[in-house]
Amino acid sequence: MSKPKVGFYWCASCGGCEEAVVDLAEGILDVVAAVDIVFWPVALDFKRSDVEALVDGELAVCFINGAIRSSEQCEMVELLRRKAKAVIAFGSCAQLGGIPGLANESSRAAVMDEAYKHAPSVDKGNTVEPIPHITVPEGKLELPVLWETVKTLDQVIDVDYYLPGCPPPVELIGNALKAILSGQLPPKGTVLAPDIALCEHCDRRETKPDKLSVKQFKRPHLTAVDPKECLLAQGLLCLGPVTRDGCGSPCIKANMPCTGCLGPTSNVRDYGAKALSAIASTAGANDEKEMEKILAGIVDPVGTFYRYSLPASFLHRRYQPTARGGK
Repeated sequence: MSKPKVGFYWCASCGGCEEAVVDLAEGILDVVAAVDIVFWPVALDFKRSDVEALVDGELAVCFINGAIRSSEQCEMVELLRRKAKAVIAFGSCAQLGGIPGLANESSRAAVMDEAYKHAPSVDKGNTVEPIPHITVPEGKLELPVLWETVKTLDQVIDVDYYLPGCPPPVELIGNALKAILSGQLPPKGTVLAPDIALCEHCDRRETKPDKLSVKQFKRPHLTAVDPKECLLAQGLLCLGPVTRDGCGSPCIKANMPCTGCLGPTSNVRDYGAKALSAIASTAGANDEKEMEKILAGIVDPVGTFYRYSLPASFLHRRYQPTARGGK
């Protein structure tokens, strides 16, 4: 009996999700023994033609990480969707848009100008931008086109399951693979992680006051952080109360606040709005001016509350009535 065929693909992300697969350590040997990896271009020499040669639905499952922000990424995920019985949005970027999704605060033109004209490494007298189409003696060349808007995977193709995290925790990856191989997957659309808030299992939970009253929000690198007390009680922007459990709290155990990479629980519609509401409710202010002074300590509200989820939010992106081209 042939082994189920599995694929992995990397779109707009940092590559950490690919590293997380390798972090299975010797466990990856069990995976390799149980499945036939027929597409994993970051690790092995696979080509697009290898995917095109597959019969539609021949892949048992395809793990796709990264947001979608270019024509090539769109073409590849549409192709992989046809070839796979199940698609898993693998990691924060695929599920919610991730860090690349913060580009939705700007226009494509502004992003290109920063990268190719204003970046410190650019020779200001010799700026060159990518040209999508060009003819050379050997023929016509084509580069992928960067979209105006960064999108989540399920805004482009149908997604069966979500494996959250930046990157997904090794334990969750292992559990997902076991469920796939055993055929014991939950209903379509399920996020393959515990559906409770991180605070529920936090080692510092007992030190969290019943009623938080924060007088000043602090940044971790500018304050001495108590290694045992609730981080929110110390005025640090810990998003554990609104973030899904399942990571094992490595940030908090390292004395750093949760930044929300596992995203929301199922009863939250907009992660950033929920996070903003939760944090604002902890501000110990009696009048508007005092509240403004406390909240001024949140240096980058969008980057804090929508760090991983701007494309998936109700906001989606900054409104740009004059934007042209792309998607």
